[in-house]
Amino acid sequence: MTEAVSYRLDGQVGIVTGGAGAIGRVLATGLAEAGADIVVGDLVSQHAGGDETARLVREQGRQALVVDVDVTDVPTIEALVQETVAAFGKVDWMVNCAGINIRKPVLEYTEGEWDQLVDVNLKGLFFCTQIVARQMATQGHGKIVNIASQLAVVAMPERSIYAITKAGVAHMAKAFAVELAPMGISVNAVGPTFVSTPLTTAMFEDPAFVNEYLPRIPAGRFGEPSDVLGAVQFLLSPAADLINGQLLVVDGGYTSW
Repeated sequence: MTEAVSYRLDGQVGIVTGGAGAIGRVLATGLAEAGADIVVGDLVSQHAGGDETARLVREQGRQALVVDVDVTDVPTIEALVQETVAAFGKVDWMVNCAGINIRKPVLEYTEGEWDQLVDVNLKGLFFCTQIVARQMATQGHGKIVNIASQLAVVAMPERSIYAITKAGVAHMAKAFAVELAPMGISVNAVGPTFVSTPLTTAMFEDPAFVNEYLPRIPAGRFGEPSDVLGAVQFLLSPAADLINGQLLVVDGGYTSW
């Protein structure tokens, strides 16, 4: 008889960066519902939001810890991992959800905006992955999922630098996987389509945007944070133990044509 696969995360400890945001909160609470204890990492300015995420995690019957972290500041990433190990004794997985976007025509971006986007979206995820992987290597196991975007494989106007950084995040999964797999560590990325959150409300209420981009999604709808959760939980679960170095695009078919 074939052994049944599991999508549960019982007894595991995981970190969610950007955990005070809309998608990060859904990920943290959903992964807690799957059985994991959660460390919520976000900026000190978002600490109240992190506390709210932690409260929702505890409502699932799981433990939660809030740690202030700035992914552009390597020492705070190191402190995040150290505090997690001090509190729970291990880190089974990390989901890197922290990220920003600045929408502008490609000819109008400034050097400062380039630096800001690259520092948060690419450099930040690189060092989060590197630092937590060092801990995982001592354990002999671990999983890392970085949130990319469908724009890792296609482009659209006024998102050029964002798309470049997310393409880097997608390829980062391959670069880390080939070196970390022998240590029992997997690194994958999830690439969502346009996802409805409080920060994207104006975009989704713009008839011009909806009329242009909704017809490009064969599934006939935009994304929800729960769509991202499903992909992330799968990649973190035992069901995905042989998946490594991949970009899982959650786009309703947007990038299929």
